[in-house]
Amino acid sequence: MNPLKSMKEMNPLKPKKSLGQNFLRDTRIISEILRVAHVQAGDRVLEIGPGDGALTAPLLMAGANVKAIEFDAELVERLGIRFQESDNLSLLEGNILELDLGRYLAEAQFEAGKYKVVANIPYYITAPIIRLLLSLSIQPERIVLMVQDEVAERLAARPGKMSIISVMAQYYSTVTKEVFVPKTAFFPMPKVDSSVVQLVPNRRFSPEDDRRIFRVVRAGFAARRKVLVNNLSSSFQVPKEAVEAKLIDMGLSQKVRAQELQVEDWEALADFFAKK
Repeated sequence: MNPLKSMKEMNPLKPKKSLGQNFLRDTRIISEILRVAHVQAGDRVLEIGPGDGALTAPLLMAGANVKAIEFDAELVERLGIRFQESDNLSLLEGNILELDLGRYLAEAQFEAGKYKVVANIPYYITAPIIRLLLSLSIQPERIVLMVQDEVAERLAARPGKMSIISVMAQYYSTVTKEVFVPKTAFFPMPKVDSSVVQLVPNRRFSPEDDRRIFRVVRAGFAARRKVLVNNLSSSFQVPKEAVEAKLIDMGLSQKVRAQELQVEDWEALADFFAKK
């Protein structure tokens, strides 16, 4: 059975707006996603939100072994029918944010650095999903996601346009915005354009380090209109003069704002406040 043709033989699917369902229909974009993910025969792939199988089918045709997690029970049933002859697909019904994903990966014998995540994720839970994936003890080799174009810009932002999600993504991975995807590539057509982003993990998650770093990051971004020294001084009850001295020592202006810092700056500030 050719999985790319079988979709046409099934009853029409009505997307659920409540679940943010917009199904990818542009085959050129699908090919680009596989190119970015470097999908090859024998690859182990975790797919989140396979939907109607637009990505699943070419992943299987490329020879990948796919573990797919889908929240919508109706879609799980349809996928099971569509790919019933495939030995390389395992379907799990569930909410990705409520599952013990680490345990699931371990039971599936996924090894750190030896599998890929490829997904067109629900946009309304983009940040929690990225956070979850980057905190896995069994880290993927690479993560390739379809996200809103605005979010892609934020994830890959450079100093001057940074945000909390930028710092989080870039602290744990190398982030690149790879492919722009117009809204016309989806059915039904969403209100926003999208982009494919790639995150290559480069640091193991440590709960202790995470708390140490991001308590400072959250404090720094607490009031974006304020200069960084005011946010940090008030949050940690440290004299402004001490914070200013640290910023100067780091080669930063006393008037610098949180969005202008890079990841290394936040690490230096976290070490500074850990001693206070």
